[in-house]
Formats: sequence, structure tokens, C-alpha cells
Amino acid sequence: MITSIDPDDALRLVRSTHHDPQRVLGMHMVEAMGKRVTAVRAFFPDAKEVFVQDKGNARRAYRMDRVHPDGLFEAILWRRPAPFEYEFRIVDYADREQVVEDAYHYPGDEVTPFDRYLFNRAVHYRIYEKMGANLRTVKGVAGVHFSVWAPNAQRVSVIGDFNRWDGRKHQMKVHEDSGVWELFIPKLKEGEKYKFEIKTRGGDLYVKTDPYGFYFEPPPGNAAIVRDIGTFTWRDGEWMEARRQTDPLKRPMIIYEVHLGSWRRVPEDNYRPLTYREAVDQLIPYVKEMGYTHIEMMPVMEHPFDGSWGYQVTGYYAPTWRYGTPQDFMYFVDTAHQNGIGVILDWVPAHFPKDAHALVFFDGTALYEHADPRQGEHPDWGTKVFNFGRAEVKNYLISNALFWLDKFHIDGLRVDAVASLLYLDYSRKEGEWIPNCYGGRENLEAIEFVKHLNSKVYEYFPGVLMIAEESTAWPMVSRPAYMGGLGFGLKWNMGWMHDVLDYMTKDTVYRRFHHNQLTFGLLYAYNENFILPFSHDEVTHGKGSLIGKMPGDPWQKFANLRLLFTFMAGHPGKILHFMGSEFGQFDEWNFQKSLDWHLLAYGPHWTLKEAVKRLNFLVRREPALHEIDFSHEGFQWINANDSDNSVLSFVRRGAKADDHLVFVLNFTPVPRYDYTIGVPASGFYFEIFNSDAKRFGGSGVGNGRGVAAWKEEGFGQPAMTRVTVPPLGGIILKPAAGRAPAPFPATEDEKA
Repeated sequence: MITSIDPDDALRLVRSTHHDPQRVLGMHMVEAMGKRVTAVRAFFPDAKEVFVQDKGNARRAYRMDRVHPDGLFEAILWRRPAPFEYEFRIVDYADREQVVEDAYHYPGDEVTPFDRYLFNRAVHYRIYEKMGANLRTVKGVAGVHFSVWAPNAQRVSVIGDFNRWDGRKHQMKVHEDSGVWELFIPKLKEGEKYKFEIKTRGGDLYVKTDPYGFYFEPPPGNAAIVRDIGTFTWRDGEWMEARRQTDPLKRPMIIYEVHLGSWRRVPEDNYRPLTYREAVDQLIPYVKEMGYTHIEMMPVMEHPFDGSWGYQVTGYYAPTWRYGTPQDFMYFVDTAHQNGIGVILDWVPAHFPKDAHALVFFDGTALYEHADPRQGEHPDWGTKVFNFGRAEVKNYLISNALFWLDKFHIDGLRVDAVASLLYLDYSRKEGEWIPNCYGGRENLEAIEFVKHLNSKVYEYFPGVLMIAEESTAWPMVSRPAYMGGLGFGLKWNMGWMHDVLDYMTKDTVYRRFHHNQLTFGLLYAYNENFILPFSHDEVTHGKGSLIGKMPGDPWQKFANLRLLFTFMAGHPGKILHFMGSEFGQFDEWNFQKSLDWHLLAYGPHWTLKEAVKRLNFLVRREPALHEIDFSHEGFQWINANDSDNSVLSFVRRGAKADDHLVFVLNFTPVPRYDYTIGVPASGFYFEIFNSDAKRFGGSGVGNGRGVAAWKEEGFGQPAMTRVTVPPLGGIILKPAAGRAPAPFPATEDEKA
């Protein structure tokens, strides 16, 4: 038997260790017996016979010789000296026939040398268009191009139903300069399940899902699914253009944090979660009705374990199958935008889980993570820490952030666990961490990654939000990277949240001794661009619900919570509410069940929701409550020191000189009558909000339409007035300026 295959190539192919199978398999022009002839080679381990069929003439078929007993075939076509289009007819040992395309007949060099150059330097910001599984047409034939980074693998193959999950059949080609493997498989279509089979240098076989997969099957499977994510027709052009032209820091921002799996469930269908499309019909109208400006979604990226709430991600480029398809999620975002609502995603670049099918030990080595557990193991969560010193890992994450902004039109990313990124000794004891090259505890590679990330996000997507969940005193988190900051646009104010909640949990008798917990936050309020968060972290793990933290009888609990939300609306900073807190859910949040929507049938819960709605629309309507959140010009104390009465009073100012609001807040159940304060101007002040109003479930103590102020200096102001401050209540006053403020639209119950 004559063969043109080099014996070493043949051995490496059948042992599945060849780094460039396309150089051997497929159609090639070769020298045989002194002649230039056409040779076609194929590797089909389970084939009894293989024929080369001429696509141009179905009657022409050439039987291939078995040149190796393990299934390596070759046909030397002595009378066909020129290349032609062909396919294989395979006969297996059960005499079943199958006609297939030859993957090695098609060039697979989709990932160009320039692509690899950029990727290996962490600057290929659209690498998701080249890596993973992408639908392509090559030589007029549609199929799927596969690519994956596995520099230490001995062999990588694509496996799926199309090849009976046999890793010997579709071995990929590696680019030795970058560790990127790729292969084009013709005739594959959208919906195909696939994985990568990786043979390590030690000879072990790993089966891994695609790090760049756009969609995944539900458990117990974990295969990626070929998906075309470019087919959705967006209709949010007006929103996107306005976003590019807008400074979000000067706009109202009231964020509604949502875990989609437990916001509302479908009782008639075994209490399953809403889909993305069902959320369009239920969540978006609710958010719009309540006056929230943004929905912040706890991670919707693919994750195997419901109990992680999405924070242990295995599919960074895929919306989870739990709620629908990628196009369903696009429809959700698109509809939110058309209703004037932004969408923020929680994003987790600090760590990833140890699930064997995903990133961990990906190519038989610590590829995405550190090898040393003092760097690569996260002690709090039992997860792996990304190796930010590796350019390709940084590129994977930076391009992932840009992917959500690009392909899904996301308006911002709230970056989880930033503190664990910044500190090498985060949650570690002495001897359990490795100092940086200068002997310090700062994670220099992660810091560079964060700066690089934020710089590129704002460069390519002006108007979006990069938000840090960062709990330490790290300086300049929300300052640009070129100024020495980390480059985020906003930072969660965890200190304010802890201080204020601790104060609010105290019996009102003792609050006078802890008054500074309300005022201390103003000492550092302008060090960063802060969001004031009452997030999911405060209503789980035994912490109880937000209303459950409030002291007193049921009436006082609701009054305290209305007062807290009023203080929050007036305090400098943007606002975040976790779902359920707006109507006073008593039970601690449980990711496995719906919010207790039935509580809205009871007056106190309904009226609390109405108070929150009015506050939200007030923040949106009044420039003084959102234009100057991050500079001292927007806030002025009237009296910060009345601890004996537990009363706070202050002014919020807008960009216009005469635009201001006055807040007076009483943190005790004792009404304060004829309470004297200073105000910025004489004249009449309308009472535009009273948390103790009867319509909000309060006692109705207040100032009617408003109060008059007279010229007399006091409390650092040019005028003074006397007000009635309701028990456990807050009032907001607005100068008349010759006219009454525009009324709020009547609620449905008021219309009735």
C-alpha cells in the first residue's frame, strides 16, 4: 500500500497529539512515485470504509485506503491532479452510511496573527468575536468556527452530538505563538451543543465548556450551545444616543436592585421564576410606576448553583438559561430603555468557582488562576482568584465587560468584591499571602487591571456607569485613572450604610447618644462619588429584613422606615433600594421564593410603597436632589448638632442660585412643635413632602400647605422659620418662588 503520510504525523494523529492536523488531513498536493498528485486524508476511528465523493459529479467516488488500523485513511487520486470540492461517505461497522463535510478542507485561520498579538497583550477588546463558537461562511459553506485558549494543552478537540462526543475526530490546530487553538466545522448550525476535550501534557483528558460560550444548556448538562447573538433588532437608538450625550452623575439615579429569580414567581407553574420576557410585562411597568431610574440585576451570567445568587460564574459571556435566551434578555433591556429605564448588571471579575467543567485548571495547569493557593484560593468563598498578572486573563475579563455593554446595551456594571481584588491579604492571616514585589499588600496586577478596564469602558461607551462595591478606605476609587484613581464612576458608600442602619436599629430613647452616626458621613461624602446602598447584603444571612431592623411597635417600624428613606433621599449621593424593602417585606430575603406581594393588600405596606414612590419622583423632579450630589455646594447643614431632640435639618441646593430644598427630620416619636430653623430665604415655603402624612400611613402631624419665613439671621442662614416636625417623620420644604410646586399625579387609590 502506497501512502504519502509521514509515519510520525500518522502516529501523532491517531494518538491525538498533533498540533496541526490540518497540515496532514484534508486535500493536499503531494509527490508520489515521482508525480505531482492529489491526496485526500481523513481520520475516522469508528469507520469501516470511507469514500471521497466529488461534489460536482455524484457518480465519482474514490474508496480510501486504511493506512493505519486506528482509522487513518488516505486516497491518492492519480488521475485528479487539481483540487476539487468533495465530501466523505462513511460506512461504519454496522453498515450505516453517513455523508459529511471535511473540516480540514476549509481554512480555519480566523484568529489572525494580529488578533493573537493583541490578545497576548491584553488589548483585544473584541476578542469575543474571534474566540468561542461563531457562525461563519467559508468557501460558500456555512458552519461554525471554534477557538479556545489553552497554551499548555497537548491536544484540543471540539466535541458534540455531531461527532458523538469523540475527541479524536475534530482535533484543532494550535498557534504556538499564542496558545490559541481553532477549527472551522462546516454544516454545523445554531443550536448545536459542544465542549472542548483537552489532553494535558501529562496525558489526562479534560472535558471543558467554552469560556466564551454565548449560551448553555441547563443542568445536569453544562455544554455550551452555538448561538447567533447578532440577530436581534434594537429599537433603543434614542436612549443610546441620549446616554452618550449625558453626564449620569448630574442626573437623578434611583436604582432598584433585583434578583430576577425571586422578584416574583409563577404559582400556577410550580412557582418557577419569571422569564426575561415575562419580566418585561411585570417588572418594567412596576419599576416605571415606582419612579426608579435603573434596574440593577444581580448576576445574570451563567452559573451552576442557584444558591450563589449568580456570584459564582462559569459562563461569563452568557445570560443564564434560567430566564430565557440571549435574545430574550436583549428584548428585556431594549424595552427597559424604551421606557426610560437603565439596566445595570452585577459583574464578578474577582473570583470564579471550582466546577470542573469550567475555568479551573483549564488546560491541565493553573491557567486562569494562580497556582499558589496563597494567591489563587479565595478563603471566604471557596473559589479561585483570577491571575491578573497574565495578559490573556485580563483580556478575557476586559473584553467581557465591553461585551455586555456592546452586545446587550447594558448601561453599567456594578463590580463585585473590589476590595478582594485590591488587597493580597484580603481575609488572609499572616503567612497565608504573598507580598507584592515591593513587600506591600496591594495587588499591583489587579490594580492595573481595574484601571485598564475602567479607562476602556469610558473610552468606548461614554455615559455608562462603572460602580465599585468597595468596602475599605482605598483612596480615589471613583476618580479617573489618569489622575491616579481606580477609574470607577461611582462607589457604594458602605460606611454610611452601616452607620445609619446601626443608628436606626437603636431604641429611640438611646438615639441621642449616637447622633454622630447620622452626621459622620458628611465628613467624607465628597471624597468619592457615592451611591447610598440598602442592598441584598443587608437583608440576608440572618440579618433580617429592612423593616425588621426598625425598633418599636408596628406603626413605629413603618414610620422609622419612611423616615429612613426620606433621609436617604436628602443625603448627597445616588440611591439604591433592594427589592421588597420599598413595601416593607418582613421576612428576610429568600432567593428560593417570591417576594411577599400579598402584603400590599394591607394598608401599612401599601402606604409605605406610596411614600417611596413619591420620594422617588421628588428626587427625579427636583434638581436640588440630584444635580450636585458630589460637591459641597449641593449641601449645607442648618443644625447638625441637636442630639438632645434627635433632629437633623439641612439644605440641598441645585445648580441655580435660588434652587434649594429644606429637610427637617425627627428621629424620635415625640412631635416637635414650633421648632426653629434657619432657611436660605424669607417668604413662603411649601411642605412638598411629609413622611407622616396620613396617606402614607402616618399620624398626619405637619405644616399644612407650608410655613412662612422671616428675615432674621440664625443657624448660619439669612432667614428663619418655625415648623412642626412630626414624630419619627421628616418634612421637605420648598420656597414658593411665586408659585406652588407642580402636584404629583394622583395615585389609583386617590382617584378612587
